[in-house]
Amino acid sequence: MAVDAAPERKRDRIRHYAKRYVRVPFSVRTSDLPKRAASAVIMLLVAGGALWAGGLWWQALVIAVALGVLWEWLGLARRFTASFIALGLWCLAGVVYVLGASWTLLFAREQAAGYVLLIVGAVIATDVGAYFAGRTIGGPRIAPRISPSKTWAGLGGGALASTAFLVCYVWKTFPDQSYVSYFIVLALVLGPFCAVIAQAGDFFESWMKRKAGVKDSGRLIPGHGGLFDRVDGLMAVCLLVLPLTWSMS
Repeated sequence: MAVDAAPERKRDRIRHYAKRYVRVPFSVRTSDLPKRAASAVIMLLVAGGALWAGGLWWQALVIAVALGVLWEWLGLARRFTASFIALGLWCLAGVVYVLGASWTLLFAREQAAGYVLLIVGAVIATDVGAYFAGRTIGGPRIAPRISPSKTWAGLGGGALASTAFLVCYVWKTFPDQSYVSYFIVLALVLGPFCAVIAQAGDFFESWMKRKAGVKDSGRLIPGHGGLFDRVDGLMAVCLLVLPLTWSMS
């Protein structure tokens, strides 16, 4: 028996190192890309149409998404809270979290659609850059116990994409202004910072899902999970912008 067990242990070690070091083909790692892309296009069309229309259309969309996120938040909290008091505190935190982010989006649209595009565009650029950089480069993971798919390469790609978007936005918005260089420098600083905050919001939601023992916050969006899965980074960035919008009001 000892002789037979040795080859088995050797094969187990080979499988272990193969899974750890053998590079998975890019086509396999992006097999869910068509579904995610189709869902993203639909979401962009709906959100873009509401943003362009403004008024009640934008308010209805923000409120609907906020209610959906809050419902998923409570669903996750119910899974890992052990007492009614703890659940109540999580409910209160969810209301504050969702309400703050929603208020930022509503107020930003009242000022100008460009403000919303600036916030949402930076977050989308972060997600896209992080997705492709993480899937293409791979490498060390940031917090494998919370979110195994998040890598430092992905964070770097998200920071570069966010910065590039902000620089292009500033260059397009202030093409002939003498102080455009100041805004470009500001974009170079805020781009990586926005990416870090967006990823922190993603990690926070992933931590909640880990505690709840689920993969996704919901099943509403094919390839993306629930609403909370899709706007976790956006909500974190909106909360960061909230003091600024509050002072502007």
